[in-house]
Amino acid sequence: MTERRAQLTALREGLLAVHKALLAIARAEYEGEHGPVAGPGALLQLLIHDEAFAWLHPVSELAARADELLEEDAIPEAEVSAIARAAGELLTPDEAGTGFPRRYFDALQGSPEVVMAHAGARRAVDALRRAKAS
Repeated sequence: MTERRAQLTALREGLLAVHKALLAIARAEYEGEHGPVAGPGALLQLLIHDEAFAWLHPVSELAARADELLEEDAIPEAEVSAIARAAGELLTPDEAGTGFPRRYFDALQGSPEVVMAHAGARRAVDALRRAKAS
């Protein structure tokens, strides 16, 4: 595995860890209002279709984009740069913002799991950026 592919894999894994931690929060909020989710299949359907989980879509879409790149024989540098830039922007919480940036800020304030996942994903973004600069 090339270093670039390993760095992109680390970013994908970081995004998935962020998604998992945020999903736990969204699920707890949903279950607090609607009762328990019936199982993994029901949770997947909610994640795809329910508005309560829509704020998570940017993370899952970016992780899917990384997956698609990793399937390529040769990963275009422009695509790696674009995904690193998009991940850096996405993983920027904003207390005064709306949508994902605000929800992400709140999640970081209330969940050590999100903080740890965020740190790992940010390290992966930074590694991709450093590699491009060199």
